[in-house]
Amino acid sequence: MPYFIDDKKIRRILRRTKRATKTDAKKVFERAMEKSGLELEEVGVLLNISDRGLMNELFDSARQVKNEIYGNRLVLFAPLYASNHCINNCTYCGFRSKNKVKRKKLTIDEVKEETKKIIEMGHKRVLIEFGEHPIENPIGYVIDVINAIYCTKTEKGEVRRVNVNIAATDKNDYALLNQAGIGTYQLFQETYHEPTYNILHSGPKSNYRRQLFAHHEAFSAGIDDVGLGVLYGLYDYRYEVLALLMHANELERNFNVGPHTISVPRWKPAESVKWRRAPYSISERELLKIIAIIRLALPYTGIIMSTRESHETRLRAFGIGVSQTSAASRTSPGGYSNRHILEQFSISDRCSLDDTIKSMMLLGMIPSFCTACYRVGRTGETFMSLAKPGDIHEFCLPNALLTFQEYLSDYAGDAVREMGEEYIKELVDTLDLKVKRAFLKKLERVRNGERDLLL
Repeated sequence: MPYFIDDKKIRRILRRTKRATKTDAKKVFERAMEKSGLELEEVGVLLNISDRGLMNELFDSARQVKNEIYGNRLVLFAPLYASNHCINNCTYCGFRSKNKVKRKKLTIDEVKEETKKIIEMGHKRVLIEFGEHPIENPIGYVIDVINAIYCTKTEKGEVRRVNVNIAATDKNDYALLNQAGIGTYQLFQETYHEPTYNILHSGPKSNYRRQLFAHHEAFSAGIDDVGLGVLYGLYDYRYEVLALLMHANELERNFNVGPHTISVPRWKPAESVKWRRAPYSISERELLKIIAIIRLALPYTGIIMSTRESHETRLRAFGIGVSQTSAASRTSPGGYSNRHILEQFSISDRCSLDDTIKSMMLLGMIPSFCTACYRVGRTGETFMSLAKPGDIHEFCLPNALLTFQEYLSDYAGDAVREMGEEYIKELVDTLDLKVKRAFLKKLERVRNGERDLLL
């Protein structure tokens, strides 16, 4: 199968749009308001803008599109690192094989312990992470970890959806993941620029083609929600964004489903990684520009931001396009139980979940722990058929508020609980009258102790 990343086309687009005018950019903003996505040439125009006024208009346009499709909700999750054993020696990664530090693979009992810690914070959604290692982290271990997380319960809660980030594998392994009931399969290309990819990777992951076509394999095995991503800083972000969109378009062409999520991590330092600065470091403003452009180019796709970024940067990003975020994260196996083990990268936002939620409410955002779409079958093409016209918002708001009430009742501190209760009262009046009646009945049931109620 030929590559779908067209290097010559990307460079042609960047050359042609290098001198795009303000008029050109404003035409793209107008097109973006149709919420049908953008062509690569239009994205090239936006990638080349630097004028402060146009940048602000870009951010405003992204904010409007995001709110019209997703509303002002923000889905929260926690990563759970199961094992930092890895046979790859990727230059930028703290888990690289030549990093001679202590390795840790959680036992199933330790997975359950970590899961309980995450549940006791208030999380309902987990992303599990593994280094690539055929002996330490075989697919059987991955499935056992997934099952252990789903089986772990506390007095007040459980994890309702497990998303998975494992190395590219084959159709049989993806079928096993699908049977285990995962939500989204997430895998980053890291960099789409093949020469740079080849320089930075060593081990099985050095196979550019294997990485590039992993999502095709996942779809062919029955997984219908996949996540893409670039590790910004490894190569020119303008090139990476266009290639990322080529990847999204390829999935849409072949499977009628684009990526469910796109992650936007910047490279961050890690223990025993010699880099102190990535080769193509990007500024905070450039990161926000990337997020805004992706929001306009793929308006129906969830955008994920991790705690790699500072609290302040994250708050700015939430307003212009991010729809999912980790909070109170630990990036090492056993991290939630305070074991000091090698981290994959450094964390910048160490705020508690309560503090993150308080900041979100002050911004006018709605904290959501909802997993309803996965559990009622609104995934893949079904999800996209609702997301593209903006209809998914009608399901998301009431379900977000029900899960937020669960958090307030079970886990929030007194100040956040009081603030959140008042916040929900204000938001109830924005619901459709018919939805409002059904919602209020279920809200009262949640306040009386029932859990996991869906609209």
